[in-house]
Amino acid sequence: MRGHGRTDATTAGDAALLRAVAAGDDSALTALYDRHAGWLHARLTRRCADPEVVREVLQDTFVTVWRSAAGHRGQEAGGWLWTIAARRLVDARRVQERAARVEPLPGPAVTPSAEDRVLAALEYGDVGTALDRISPELREVLRATVVDGLTTREAARLLGIPEGTVKSRALRARAELRAALAPLNPSPAGGPA
Repeated sequence: MRGHGRTDATTAGDAALLRAVAAGDDSALTALYDRHAGWLHARLTRRCADPEVVREVLQDTFVTVWRSAAGHRGQEAGGWLWTIAARRLVDARRVQERAARVEPLPGPAVTPSAEDRVLAALEYGDVGTALDRISPELREVLRATVVDGLTTREAARLLGIPEGTVKSRALRARAELRAALAPLNPSPAGGPA
């Protein structure tokens, strides 16, 4: 919606741009895209080798920003954008996995990257099962810092908690995750020699 009250995108900070996007200012969305699409694309490309998926995820990310900018809680925009993009990438991979299970595509087999295998294990393997067993606030810290790759500061802003709380929850989360994984993968070290 173009018109009155357009934000000067060259001088506005990300928070002001997000408020303008929430008010329907498409030039503010363009400014956010221009500022953040490059690094988002590079980071997504490191996690996904399929350029078409990366383009779709990037587009979905900014469509989500357009629709949900009013829900932005004032935290750092970069962390918020990366969280959206990372979740859209996981969603895209789920769709691909479901499609592959339903009907294999003809053509040469594609070997998943190491990161794809790790992310699949996070969702569907023992780690995913163990993550479901820990408390939601600890799980969110692990997802933000480990899966989404956010810094402690970015995770704190995203989750709306102090940095020290992120650090202590991450420590507790790792301990609970180890405890939750122990029964799933019993160690042979405790058995007879």
